[in-house]
Amino acid sequence: MAALLMMTFMADAMPDETLDWAEMPDPAAQVFEDPFRTLGPEEFDDLVFAVRLRGRLQQEIGTPDERLRWQELLAETENALAAKGVDIDWLLDQREAVTARRERAATAGNPKLDGRSFTVSGYAIPAPPDTDGQPVAYLVPQLGMCSHFPPPPPNQMIRLQLDSDWVPRYMHQPIRVTGTLAIAPSDQMVMIVDGFVPMRATFQMTAEKVEVLEDAQDAQSRIETLADRMRAARHRKSGGADQLD
Repeated sequence: MAALLMMTFMADAMPDETLDWAEMPDPAAQVFEDPFRTLGPEEFDDLVFAVRLRGRLQQEIGTPDERLRWQELLAETENALAAKGVDIDWLLDQREAVTARRERAATAGNPKLDGRSFTVSGYAIPAPPDTDGQPVAYLVPQLGMCSHFPPPPPNQMIRLQLDSDWVPRYMHQPIRVTGTLAIAPSDQMVMIVDGFVPMRATFQMTAEKVEVLEDAQDAQSRIETLADRMRAARHRKSGGADQLD
């Protein structure tokens, strides 16, 4: 009994593991055959061009002279690819299989992490609460994801179930969170900045502890710097037609 109690105490006293984002995808899903990866930039461009030309020729569009020119361009492009050992028809037949493999690589979570307690750092994105009123946020590995940049792959996003003690005060608030991680895929449309963004998360974490990694003054400074950059970008794009605040 004493030994059992001591083991329980030691387990409770052990620090939570620090989770690296690179550990989260399922390693077994990352290795797969993708013949498109072997194509160089020029070969890939030629493949796309050939597909577009085939699409045009399948439609009843274009003048006779235009269609003749398209056929010549298609033959020239197909011959150039064949000379490099690229089989267009075989590659096109692989598209559905490759798409499925890529989807699995982007969504499959590492089963070794399921049900374990971790500490992970990232950027919190506010989200609407669950139907039962429980606060929710999303954690992403890089600043700007889902707003200025596309969302990360689902297995690089964590849906956080929070208690009522803390919720993100602003977009991409840097935090360090500790809790139990679970593979529990979810898909939710969330209003981010000026539009809805699909938040697909492979993982869910029940947050037990949240540490904010910047104080209010640092946050305000970062927000002002970002606002200045956005105003400057608008100014450049408009050719100076607008005036900076």
